[in-house]
Amino acid sequence: QRQLVESGGGLVQPGGSLRLSCAASGSITSINTMGWYRQAPGKQRDLVATITRGGSANYADSVKGRFTISRDNAKNTVYLQMNNLKPEDTAVYYCNADLKVLGFFRNYWGQGTQVTVSS
Repeated sequence: QRQLVESGGGLVQPGGSLRLSCAASGSITSINTMGWYRQAPGKQRDLVATITRGGSANYADSVKGRFTISRDNAKNTVYLQMNNLKPEDTAVYYCNADLKVLGFFRNYWGQGTQVTVSS
């Protein structure tokens, strides 16, 4: 059973916007930090942004001022609003979260969603 399911990726022109969503599902009793990471071809997976349960956000320098992370605790969902997209933002974007399942916190990854920025 997949715990994290992403949606919202796609192809967009430079300067455009996309909104990614990631919903946690299953026997989850609590969620701590949620976040987004990305991996471009031939590169390592890097942090994009994280957000605590209380709403404190942290961003990679490369996306500050362009991306906004938010979450809806009632829906167990985290979002990533991406504006002024650049070709270098092209990557597979992965959702990540600390989920309490069956009494224990574990770190989970989503399956990834492709974001391509190209004219």
